Amino acid sequence: MADAAGVTAAAAAPGLPVASGRERDKEKDERRRWAARCSFAVLGIMSTLLVYGVLQEKIMRIPYGVEKEFFRYSLFLVFCNRITTSMVSAMVLLGSKKSLDPVAPLHKYGVVSISNILTTTCQYEALKYVSFPVQTLAKCAKMIPVMIWGTIIMRKKYGGKDYFFAVIVTLGCSLFILYPASMDVSPFNKGRESTIWGVSLMLGYLGFDGFTSTFQDKLFKGYDMEIHNQIFYTTMCSCVLSLSGLILQNHLIPAVDFMFRHPDCFTDVVILSSVATASQFFISYTIRTFGALTFATIMTTRQLVSILLSCVWFVHPLSWMQWVGAAIVFGALYTKSFLRSKPQKPAVTSPPRGSSPNPPNNS
Repeated sequence: MADAAGVTAAAAAPGLPVASGRERDKEKDERRRWAARCSFAVLGIMSTLLVYGVLQEKIMRIPYGVEKEFFRYSLFLVFCNRITTSMVSAMVLLGSKKSLDPVAPLHKYGVVSISNILTTTCQYEALKYVSFPVQTLAKCAKMIPVMIWGTIIMRKKYGGKDYFFAVIVTLGCSLFILYPASMDVSPFNKGRESTIWGVSLMLGYLGFDGFTSTFQDKLFKGYDMEIHNQIFYTTMCSCVLSLSGLILQNHLIPAVDFMFRHPDCFTDVVILSSVATASQFFISYTIRTFGALTFATIMTTRQLVSILLSCVWFVHPLSWMQWVGAAIVFGALYTKSFLRSKPQKPAVTSPPRGSSPNPPNNS
């Protein structure tokens, strides 16, 4: 018995190393889970939005049929995307036996919905006036409105480095937009380019999109809200608003008629709505798990690949100044991501990046 007690005492003596070993194992498991969640978000966003980017340029910039007729009803695309997303989110909520009751006041879902509709409409309309590479690189300046809206809505404070990189990104985007190639060999662009209108629409897109992601972040942190709950109510509001806009503009019947006359366009719209729905879930998951600014950073690689894919697929040449601008933008974004990741490892006071969002705070 004495020997047994001694063994027990000896086993209990080195308790601290055993406990610290368990803590290290927990930290490793936490890192693996965070890496898995991050990989899931990145792969999901990359795959869905790459297909989405190619299809939206095809629908808005390439004519259909023998008559070479362009599709001009961007709000109809918004309606198709949102009604598909709302149906899928409703099925997910019902299948998981979760409540369909709103968690936040309905007007807050409506705010996100209106902003999201304006974001998507500006995005589609801009493709009538600027090329997809120009639009995609301009989206890299998304960090700037996210920071502005984060300061206004979330009361966040950003350091000097954040503002420095924002200025560098803006400079690179300006070079890319102001110095296009002398000639675009794509046969679908003649008579459709307008830098002023395109830039104006892209500025509208950036402002509304930055507000949308920041306000979504605020709802996730302010309420104990499921991803599917927010998606369902925001997309339902978007369905009502976009359908109302189509009826008021008398665009609903012409858009449907266009689909009947061009079945290949109908197929493109169906696929576009499907990948748009999938991307909505990945985007909401990323914002809820990692925050709005981290989501903007994750989009960087997707935008670089989208530009290269569009240049090859739709024959968009780039001038040497555009290559310089693109190098400045992506170099700044990747450098910023690297610098932000370095000090977070030894941090003790902040929770792990893979942990759940902040507890509800309805203030």
